[in-house]
Amino acid sequence: MARAEPWQTAEIPGPMKAHVITKPAVVVAMIKKAERPIFVVGHKAVEIELGEKKAIDFAIGLAKAAEIPVVATAHIVGEFIKRGFHPAAWMPAMDIGNRLKDSEWNGVDGEGQYDLALFMGMQYYMEWLILSGLKHFAYKHLTTISVDRFYQPHATWSFPNMKIEDWNKNLEDVIRMLGEK
Repeated sequence: MARAEPWQTAEIPGPMKAHVITKPAVVVAMIKKAERPIFVVGHKAVEIELGEKKAIDFAIGLAKAAEIPVVATAHIVGEFIKRGFHPAAWMPAMDIGNRLKDSEWNGVDGEGQYDLALFMGMQYYMEWLILSGLKHFAYKHLTTISVDRFYQPHATWSFPNMKIEDWNKNLEDVIRMLGEK
């Protein structure tokens, strides 16, 4: 199994670390297997440029290809709407983290709890804390995937630390494979 180290080197994740995603097909398989996935997108998605696009454009592409509801955090709901995409909900990042660990929460649509949560575009340390809480308190009902550019050891699955070009290619591959139904 491939190994990765946390991007923030002073942080110690403990003995249980995320599985490293070595191929985009792993993300695709996890999404297709999930019964109730959700995608949490943070404000950094508006700031991060991947070639001619921003990370939010990849988030929209992934959400559309996989038909996953998106929860926009921070102030980016307007950025989604400017791009013609309406997220399923808006809420603060810590709030969605708390709700996801609540086994009695019925989701943003009232249809039941989620079994897969993807994360992208948050401050590294914020995502670290949210995923840590989910790892310890939602492990029985929720699998987490960080599709960010830096390894998140508290997720169930995470991309390793990678160059922006490699991250761009991985996201494009995930979207392309999800589109091939």
